[in-house]
Amino acid sequence: MADENKVNTGHHIEDKELIKNARKPVGKLGHQILDRMNRSHESMAQWGVTHFEVMGDSKILDIGCGGGRNIQRFAELISENGRVVGIDYSEVSVEKSTELNRKYIDKGIVNVLQGSVSDMPFYDETFDIVTGFETIYFWPDFINDLKEVNRVLKKDGLVFFCNEAVYREGEMDKYADLVELLDMKIYSEDVLRESLEKTGFKDFKAYLDDENDWICITARKI
Repeated sequence: MADENKVNTGHHIEDKELIKNARKPVGKLGHQILDRMNRSHESMAQWGVTHFEVMGDSKILDIGCGGGRNIQRFAELISENGRVVGIDYSEVSVEKSTELNRKYIDKGIVNVLQGSVSDMPFYDETFDIVTGFETIYFWPDFINDLKEVNRVLKKDGLVFFCNEAVYREGEMDKYADLVELLDMKIYSEDVLRESLEKTGFKDFKAYLDDENDWICITARKI
């Protein structure tokens, strides 16, 4: 008999209460899942970021910054003329990201804010690069939210998403429990392409790691 306190994530059997915090980390379990995400997503993130270039003066926005590891990664690549901003709607994520990146915040090259992708507190055409690691599953209105990403990107700016799950026809049963638990959407390469082209992006590229079921995509603002 299945244990009702456990959930199949598609790759592992995990504690349900812990995994619930993947969507919006709160409290003690929120801290636990963020620590774990910083570790468990690292291989995927390292693979993903090989597909675009960060310059010394890049202005980067990381949406759904979680535990802040990717903010840290980008902060290590930019100069004092660059900036990295993290945004997350979880108070615990903002706290965790701030804690991890205190050195760079004090240096004036990193800022972490609480807020929603649907209505971001940034001027038009602020960023050169917008990233999202393991986060678009949870965006409330994907098309509207992509338009908001487009708005804050400079012309020809790059959008980059990296996910540990990609939709493939006939292969989604393994994610059924996770999708139900977290009310998440797993996107196919085609849907990502169509959605980005519909919201003002061009030069769509997708990279797949079939062994791990990873996908990352890049596109540029028209």
